[in-house]
Amino acid sequence: MSDLAMQKKKPAKVPVHGPQHSKQVRIIGGSWKRTPLPVLDALGLRPTPDRVRETVFNWLNHLLDNWSQSQVLDLFAGSGALGFEAASRGAGAVTMIDANTGVVRQLDAIKEKLKAANVTVLRADALAAAQSLALRGQRFDVIFLDPPYGLNLLERSLPLCQALVKEGGLVYAEAEAPLMGEEEEGGGGEAPDWLAPWEVVRFDKAGLVHFHLLRLRAKGA
Repeated sequence: MSDLAMQKKKPAKVPVHGPQHSKQVRIIGGSWKRTPLPVLDALGLRPTPDRVRETVFNWLNHLLDNWSQSQVLDLFAGSGALGFEAASRGAGAVTMIDANTGVVRQLDAIKEKLKAANVTVLRADALAAAQSLALRGQRFDVIFLDPPYGLNLLERSLPLCQALVKEGGLVYAEAEAPLMGEEEEGGGGEAPDWLAPWEVVRFDKAGLVHFHLLRLRAKGA
């Protein structure tokens, strides 16, 4: 049989589906720099790109007084790229929340592998968890909001953060569009009502990702 005939008889490779992870991201700084984080093939799971995380943590390094004193909340944890990045850089405590059981198991496995004593992983609906944390009086220096796109989760979760963020604290918000429309690009866009209590401290864009650091406006401002 010719080589060409043998090649034709080889069975095609069948893609594997199920709990395997299709890709991975890496922690880019701190004690666990270059540690890979598996990304499960879960609905809406979209890790924050390396370039974006590098920019955001540069911002935070300039704006935070002390990472080791910081309380951090990662409300839509997903791959854990943001929460574990903060923990790697020495955050005092990081609370990571996700509703997907498989994702939470993966986060727990990473936490155990890293011996990340400063990380707490909770399985819960993000909006319900935010309300519960606020009722318990918990407050955070940094809150990460990177929800799945297209579900209006940012405009539903950001108002809840008013009762969760410490005075002078920061909220990271990632979205598929600028939060303030054309205003961020130098136009005259008007902020939606749910964004009105917040000022945009920093913003940038990488590909289709628009990312922002927000801070509550001073009362009366």
